[in-house]
Amino acid sequence: MWAKRARIVGVRVARLVRTGMQRLLPGIRYLLRELHRKWRRSLQFRTVLTTLMLAIGSFAVVGAYLSNQIANNLFQERLAQAESESRYNVKQVQDTFDGAQVTDQSSVITLVYDTLNAVEGRGSVIQRRYVFEAMPEQTKPRNRWVESRASDQLTIGVIPPDLRKAVQDSGKDQYWASTQFPVGTEDRPGIAVGNKVTFNGTVYELYLIYDLNTAQKTLDEIQNVLLAGGALLVLMIGGVAWYVTRNVVSPVSHAAVVSEKLAAGQLQERMVVKGEDEVARLGASFNHMAASLQEQITQLATLSQMQQRFVSDVSHELRTPLTTVRMAAEVLYDAREDFDPINKRSAELLYNQVERFQSLLADLLEISRFDAGAATLDAEPTDIVQLVAQVIEAVAPVAAEYGSAVTLNAPAGSVIVDMDDRRIDRILRNLILNALEHGEGRPVNVSVAASDTAVAVAVRDHGIGMTPAEAARVFDRFWRADPARARTTGGSGLGLSIAAEDTKLHDGWLQAWGSKDYGSNFRLTLPLRRDEPITRSPLQLEPVNVGLPVAGSQRTVVLLDPPVAAEAPARTPGAVARETMADRFTEDFTGDGGNGAVGGPTPDGAPAGPREIGTEGRA
Repeated sequence: MWAKRARIVGVRVARLVRTGMQRLLPGIRYLLRELHRKWRRSLQFRTVLTTLMLAIGSFAVVGAYLSNQIANNLFQERLAQAESESRYNVKQVQDTFDGAQVTDQSSVITLVYDTLNAVEGRGSVIQRRYVFEAMPEQTKPRNRWVESRASDQLTIGVIPPDLRKAVQDSGKDQYWASTQFPVGTEDRPGIAVGNKVTFNGTVYELYLIYDLNTAQKTLDEIQNVLLAGGALLVLMIGGVAWYVTRNVVSPVSHAAVVSEKLAAGQLQERMVVKGEDEVARLGASFNHMAASLQEQITQLATLSQMQQRFVSDVSHELRTPLTTVRMAAEVLYDAREDFDPINKRSAELLYNQVERFQSLLADLLEISRFDAGAATLDAEPTDIVQLVAQVIEAVAPVAAEYGSAVTLNAPAGSVIVDMDDRRIDRILRNLILNALEHGEGRPVNVSVAASDTAVAVAVRDHGIGMTPAEAARVFDRFWRADPARARTTGGSGLGLSIAAEDTKLHDGWLQAWGSKDYGSNFRLTLPLRRDEPITRSPLQLEPVNVGLPVAGSQRTVVLLDPPVAAEAPARTPGAVARETMADRFTEDFTGDGGNGAVGGPTPDGAPAGPREIGTEGRA
């Protein structure tokens, strides 16, 4: 029954311990996390804690050394005193036993007791204690009347066996050993010194035990003083370290805060400078640097505003005369058949260049609206698949001119997106026209795919392609991979920059991939709903050629075929073999990654900008 109750109590205690640990562990984990965070983020905390740890370790080593030295000195001093007193007292005992003239039992017992009590030195304080024991295995004389005698509470058991053996095997030599003996309810440390004495032909072992309790108390007091002094000194060192590091770290922390504010655009922020020391000079230099940066940034901002205003004003001012010139150019162009060949060619050139001039002026006006922050998004739910098909149909004349087939690979149903269809139309038109211009007459594939949160449109050509460095700069204003290459369509150099700005307004991504002589791929990724961030694109940026999708899952429509008589341009060396129009292929775009990205926030939270070539797993 008692065993059963014990088991029940044990189970209950185990449950209580487990419950307590379950409640305590989260707090311990939280404390450790906070300490780790504080260690990583606070130079002052790290410096003070390191100083305290080093100080504690140093005082522990020094305190242990001092305590050991003091203990050894006290012990050696007490041992020397015990050996000296033992020799003297043992000689006195032996002289007393040798000169004793007693023959009866009572006289012998009285003499032994009186002699040993005199050795014990009784008084207000017992200076030493004794253990008196006849050596074993003695057969003569058999009429000895004293076998053993010891001070109060002592027995021969308090004497270490090694000491007894050394005394028994020796002659007149004296031996000692450390021991413990009971006094009242406590055990005290002591030194046992052993000798041999003879009385009435019997050999006795006489051990004098010296109490070291006083020395131990002295050592304890010294250790307590060392411990208290060390703890106080460690706290003082910690306080000094905190004060010193605070004076050094506080300006650095203040500089970090001011730097963050400056980076956030608060250019008027400055550090508070006190004194003339190194930290004060650092603060003054920092303030001077901040003032210089503010002045330069203000100058650059003013210059940028002036440039933007100049472009905007010039663009607006040029619209009226350009309209007049265009009307005149159209009149001349329509009447060119009546001109001689030279004037006819001049009219055609004038008409074409005025068209390019007007396109450039429209792009400049659009860029100036983006720079001024006046561009707004007029988003409405729109079927992006239908919009892509309309754009492809609109570029049919250009595709026929280049002899390229345009293939649309899109989902079977509609994909509704919250978007500004005018801006998305402009983006897609620009991408497809660029693909036709640089596609070398080879097929252009347009793919559409959607996920739960995003939709992507990829325009893939198989022309001259781009290097990764060129793909990273393709969205820069007025940038051209080959400045000597003649433009035949567009020509402003602002189309992709405007497309990138339109993509930013939609919080989307516009990314480019290219491989020299293998073609290029531009991917536009948009969120399906406004204010819904994109985490991954439904299409892969670096294309992988595969077969057609399963029937019914997607639709593949050949919207434009090149003229039968059109002669395909010569392939560049090293280019991959292209399939014929009868064996058209679609390209599988699943996953994410890429380079040359512009648009909204990227999946890692970094600002939009060039990205390295790469792919992610399938959506």
